[in-house]
Amino acid sequence: MNLKKPFLIAEIGINHNGDIKIAKDLIKNAKDARFDAVKFQKRNIDLVYSKEILDSSRESPWGKTQRDQKKGLEFEKKEYDEIDRYCKELKIEWFFSAWDKDSLKFSDNYNFNYHKIASAMIVDTSFLKEVAKRKKHTFISTGMSSLKNIQEAVDIFKKEDCSFELMHCVSTYPMKTSDANLVTIDSLKKKFNCNVGYSGHENGVAVSLTALMFNISSLERHITLDRSMYGSDQAASLEFKGMKHLTDSMEKMLLAIGEDKMGFVFEDEKPIAKKLRAHIKI
Repeated sequence: MNLKKPFLIAEIGINHNGDIKIAKDLIKNAKDARFDAVKFQKRNIDLVYSKEILDSSRESPWGKTQRDQKKGLEFEKKEYDEIDRYCKELKIEWFFSAWDKDSLKFSDNYNFNYHKIASAMIVDTSFLKEVAKRKKHTFISTGMSSLKNIQEAVDIFKKEDCSFELMHCVSTYPMKTSDANLVTIDSLKKKFNCNVGYSGHENGVAVSLTALMFNISSLERHITLDRSMYGSDQAASLEFKGMKHLTDSMEKMLLAIGEDKMGFVFEDEKPIAKKLRAHIKI
C-alpha cells in the first residue's frame, strides 16, 4: 500500500461573512493546521441569481432581502488584494472557485496555480471551456452530477490539455456518513483514468480520514472560526481544533502504514526478545 499525503485545501468559501479580519484569521488557522491552500468563492450575484430571487425577502445581518445577504458575503478587489498579500506573507497557496464568467475573468488579476469547478458549475460546459483555456491545474467536484456530466467535463479538460483531477463529493450540508460512498473514488479513477480527491461536507473527520485509504490526491474541507456563526456552510465546517485533529491523525496514519517488513526484527525489539525469551532453551 503506497499512500501519500493529499493536497489539503481549506475551503473558506463565504464563511468569512464579508469580514476581512475573519478571512485572515481563517487563513492563519489553515496555515497553522498545516493545510496547503485556502479557497474562497466568487460570484457576480446579478449573473448567478435572478432578480426575482435577489429581490425576495431574507433576514440577515446585512438587511432584509436576498440581495442584501448575498452582496454582504462577497469580497471585491480591495479584499482579495489583501488576501493575496497575506497569503504570500504566510506562504500558503490561495485561489477561488468562480461561479460565473465575470468572476473567472476577475481571477486573472491573481497568479493562481489552481482553479476549482464547484459541483454546481460542472454542467456549464461553456464555463468549463473558459476555465480549461487558462491551463491551470483544476479540481473538479462531482456532487449532484451524473456520469454524463462528469464525462463531458473530463473531455473538455483533456481536449484543452489542461491538468485536472476529479473530487468525489456529495452536496449535502452536512452530509450523512451513510451517503459518503467512498468506494466511488476507486470507480472514478478506473472510469476516467485520472487522480481523484475528496471534497467533504460531513461533521467530524472520520470520513475524511477513511478517504485517505483510497489514496486520494487532494482533500478539501470547509473551515470556520465557530460552527455556530451565521451561514449555511458553517455547520459542516471544521473549527481549528478539528483541522488540527485531521492533519495530526492523517500524519499518524501515514506513518503507521509504513513499509512491508514481514519477518523483520526491529532493533528496539531485540533486547525485549532476549528478556522475554530468556527461559526458553533454543
